[in-house]
Amino acid sequence: MNQAETTTVLTFEDFKNEVLKDYKIATISRECSLLGRKEVLTGKAKFGIFGDGKEVPQLAMAKAFQNGDFRSGYYRDQTFMMAIGELTIQQFFAGLYGHTDINHDPMSAGRQMGGHFATHSLDENGHWKNLTKQKNSSSDISPTAGQMPRLLGLAQASKIYRNVAGIDTTNFSDKGNEVAWGTIGNASTSEGLFFETINAAGVLQVPMVMSVWDDEYGISVHARHQTTKENISEILKGFQRDKNNNGFEILRVKGWDYAELVATYEKASAIAREEHVPVLIHVQELTQPQGHSTSGSHERYKNEERLAWETKYDCVAQMRIWLLENSLATEEELLATESQSRAEVLEGKKAAWLAFVEPTKTEQAELVSLLTTIASTSDNKVFIDKIASDLATIKEPIRKEILSTARKVLRMIIKENNRVVLADWIQKYTRKIQPKFSGNLFSTSSQNIHSIKEVLPIYDETAEDVDARLILRDNFDTLFTKYPEVLVFGEDAGNIGDVNQGLEGMQEKYGELRVADVGIREATILGQGIGMAMRGLRPIAEIQYLDYLLYAIQIMSDDLATLQYRTSGKQKAPLIIRTRGHRLEGVWHSGSPMGMIINAVRGIHVLVPRNMTKAAGFYNTLLQTDEPALIVECLNGYRLKEKMPTNLAEFKTPIGIVETIKQGTDITLVSYGSTLRLVEQAAKELLEIGIDCEIIDIQSLLPFDIEKGILKSVKKTSRLLIIDEDVPGGASAYIMQQIIDEQNAYDYLDSKPQTLTSKPHRPAYGTDGDYFSKPSTEDIYEKIYEMMHESNPSKYPSLY
Repeated sequence: MNQAETTTVLTFEDFKNEVLKDYKIATISRECSLLGRKEVLTGKAKFGIFGDGKEVPQLAMAKAFQNGDFRSGYYRDQTFMMAIGELTIQQFFAGLYGHTDINHDPMSAGRQMGGHFATHSLDENGHWKNLTKQKNSSSDISPTAGQMPRLLGLAQASKIYRNVAGIDTTNFSDKGNEVAWGTIGNASTSEGLFFETINAAGVLQVPMVMSVWDDEYGISVHARHQTTKENISEILKGFQRDKNNNGFEILRVKGWDYAELVATYEKASAIAREEHVPVLIHVQELTQPQGHSTSGSHERYKNEERLAWETKYDCVAQMRIWLLENSLATEEELLATESQSRAEVLEGKKAAWLAFVEPTKTEQAELVSLLTTIASTSDNKVFIDKIASDLATIKEPIRKEILSTARKVLRMIIKENNRVVLADWIQKYTRKIQPKFSGNLFSTSSQNIHSIKEVLPIYDETAEDVDARLILRDNFDTLFTKYPEVLVFGEDAGNIGDVNQGLEGMQEKYGELRVADVGIREATILGQGIGMAMRGLRPIAEIQYLDYLLYAIQIMSDDLATLQYRTSGKQKAPLIIRTRGHRLEGVWHSGSPMGMIINAVRGIHVLVPRNMTKAAGFYNTLLQTDEPALIVECLNGYRLKEKMPTNLAEFKTPIGIVETIKQGTDITLVSYGSTLRLVEQAAKELLEIGIDCEIIDIQSLLPFDIEKGILKSVKKTSRLLIIDEDVPGGASAYIMQQIIDEQNAYDYLDSKPQTLTSKPHRPAYGTDGDYFSKPSTEDIYEKIYEMMHESNPSKYPSLY
């Protein structure tokens, strides 16, 4: 424990001041909720979801929360954020309005609705701040229980930092003393992600404190429809640790009892921080004074008895009674505090609104002036003057109204000289404003993927052909030595060295914490990786097969892929996700749902190496970057022979760069992964009849061919075929869109660009199942031949 943060003895006066300070925060937070709802209902904000009714337990949590700790929470934790000094009144309302300036809405720069909180882990250059010197909140997401898997990883990082030697902990940990604090609503504990995380935390024994805010409802649905026995701590009793078994410490406390809450959270903090034991705190008898959100009223689903009880046991009201009963404040003092809180919230709201609308009003005035000038010489003067006047009368304009107006006027003056002036204004305005909504999907730091250049494998004269898995294994071995902060974990990754022996012997050499087996729980495998990556470690989360990624796709999509974007570049998680796939046997082990994946995980790089040397090169590249990626190794490539490089851990496969693996003149063939071997065989057979194919390995689906290598090939061959083992319209549709729309290859084609994909079903079992489900060598040969027949039927007569 940090010496500066150990408990000190307070005088009564100090204690009184501390308690009254807490009450002031509680009343400010409550007033923010009440006024925030009004701002939504009057149309100034789009939607509101607030933390009223949860104020007092969050004050208690904040007292136990120390520098270096992390929160992974629920979208009602505004009081907690205020109590740790990371949310002001003005910032609260800036978030409600959707202010796109990170200095006004530091939580997300207007990208998330209010109630979603984050602190800044990165400086203005995208590099790590010292996380041990600040109180940290990982960025919230809306999907219920979606914060749970990440929470597990945030807690596990402390265990790694405490127990693994050799890691530079500067900026990230003080001897592993940090606690990860989770919060969730009682109804959301019904989600599978909650149970999966609770089980995993009990197995791993990590310093995690999980608070369940229990107000008996999930939106309008009562707990009797949510939870067996209507009590989450009751049904989790089996997780309670005892003298013979590890598990959780489970605590219960009433959410309106300030003194008991403070004691409970201090106890939970000590257990988790010192013993690395997870704690569940079931905070019961809470209320939700304004209902779930601004989209409905709780009077519709709560009876009069429940509403009366909520009025009486409102936690702020109960804290007020406690202050009076214990002579900690007089009625006059509390009334003065409450009045001051209302005044401060009102002033903060006004300041936030003024800061939000003033830049837009300036832009509005600028366009009105321009339109007035344009109208003076336009044939459409009357109409443009009217449009300009209408725009000028909007008291509180939004940017949609400004840009939409300009674009409509542009149509009216398309044949006039002033068109150029207005078009230039529109383009400059768009370039200025669009990044406020679209920037920071990927890293912009000096460690992004574009900063890493290709380094080719080096082979000596005696380089022997080895099973390709050995290249991966020996490369991992070198990486683990080079980077003490690298660790890998997954199903069968530890003891047996993964199912294809790419980690053979690594656990014995580097220990069970760095090369670890985990349970069958893909979502929390991803969560472990996200949380640890957010705390400066370099985890490799292994999902055994590509098909199993579906269990984790929600976490990848909603959490990892959006992290840099939803924090406007203020948090990152450079997680590497390792899996293997393509062309195995049977419905559940041979899928290639790449189209689904690439469309769900924008914000994560998706890499599809054709062999293990290329895959190893991707790991080497990524460990020098600060961006997340998925690497799909070819499942049928581990036993194929490749030469062993001498520069292990040093050679690097470039990301976003295609490779031409065979030159040709007649047609461009584009593919990736295992299918490339079939493409190469078909091309070899076609060469025998005079068809010379150029073969391009995509290597990276996200990003895609940033140097437009495919376009250069199409310019030469004038024909294009995309071969993909995903379903029709899957990844092949994306690849086609990139080549035709983004690269404008259509201008250079002499025939229709085509795709050859699998059948629209999962592959059937066995060798025959693969042959009749996915593109075969014969399918590829005949498809290319058919395209050449179309262009030269006399030279290539129809096969059928």
